[in-house]
Amino acid sequence: MPIDPSTWIAFMAAATLLVIFPGPNVLYIISQGIGQGRRAGVVSALGVETGSVVHVLAAVLGLSALLASSAHAVSVVKYAGAAYFVYLGVKTLRSKDHSGDLPCVSVAAKPLRGIFMQGIIVNVFNPKVALFFLALLPQFVDPQRGSVRFRCDCLCSV
Repeated sequence: MPIDPSTWIAFMAAATLLVIFPGPNVLYIISQGIGQGRRAGVVSALGVETGSVVHVLAAVLGLSALLASSAHAVSVVKYAGAAYFVYLGVKTLRSKDHSGDLPCVSVAAKPLRGIFMQGIIVNVFNPKVALFFLALLPQFVDPQRGSVRFRCDCLCSV
């Protein structure tokens, strides 16, 4: 059964809005592209999108609903992330020479595998992305087209 054109257009509009508003994922991709070149930028984008696949699977399996239903779990993730950023800020302030001049720093190139894996981590541990998929995906599911539950038997019946 083909997808209804109005559903397809609405999904593409929502996906476009998600992409054009920068967040941690976009900032990670841009920083890798600027810092290490086009190839690193593309690899980081592939890692971030692989993380999106993890969120889609989590939404299909119901794990995102579990996160969304627990305000405590969301708060723990949010405060842990904030604490990590405070730690990075304090560490940066303590290690810099505060004479006003910015030092010229040479950054060693990271291996592409590490850039890819870090892209996955940036996306997977972003609770806003999980909640976005939890809120967005059900809007485009048509129960008349069949079950949307993940079934292991379709993968294991080889």
